[in-house]
Amino acid sequence: MKKSEFIAQDLLSKIYQNSGSLPEKLPPERQLAEEYGVSRFTVRKALEKLVSIGAVHIVQGSGIYINTGVSSNPLIYNSVTEKKFAEISFKMLELHKRRPDKEEQQVFGLCADDFIWAFTRLRRINLRNVQIEYSRMPAEVFADLNQKTIEHSIQQYVLSKGYAISHSLTRYQAVTINKEQAQTLGCKKGIAAMHITNRGILQGGKVYAFSDIVDIDYSCTYVIPFNQDNLAFRQT
Repeated sequence: MKKSEFIAQDLLSKIYQNSGSLPEKLPPERQLAEEYGVSRFTVRKALEKLVSIGAVHIVQGSGIYINTGVSSNPLIYNSVTEKKFAEISFKMLELHKRRPDKEEQQVFGLCADDFIWAFTRLRRINLRNVQIEYSRMPAEVFADLNQKTIEHSIQQYVLSKGYAISHSLTRYQAVTINKEQAQTLGCKKGIAAMHITNRGILQGGKVYAFSDIVDIDYSCTYVIPFNQDNLAFRQT
């Protein structure tokens, strides 16, 4: 782990250790550099990460302030959400309309004679191919879905339609890249990757998107509260 990454993780840990009575500020940059035995540049890189994920904000000449509500979200950041939109681009590989299969009918609450959009897109971060995403969306709800939308933010598109996004239900599974995926991503066959299955859910419970994503450069950091009931269940 890079030193700046370790410092970011350690500062997050300390913030959450005091989540019940959060201090207003972190120590100044110079003090942090001394405590961790690194240069101020390394500390600055760690602080940039904390700023990018919304954990702190820096007021020039005043200090490094911890944002209120920082401990309310279990997902701190992943390798996509910590990137600015300017660093992320998409390329649509396929888009078509079809009937939903039984699983998709269950997910979206559709009938067999309804239609869904099915599209595949390539996600690039800093011009490097990192993800293949295969997604489905209900066609009746999003009738004007098109290439321009797919090559931008689906969440922003959904919000522009007047819908309120509630949460995501996400599952992760380690996989290896097959030959077809390797050709699309421009990487070697057989390398490790993460298979991410995701449901985007609107307020009220409707699923607006159901996605399967293969990512060759995925990492995430979570805060998970201790669950006594789960521990008891696993011991039985």
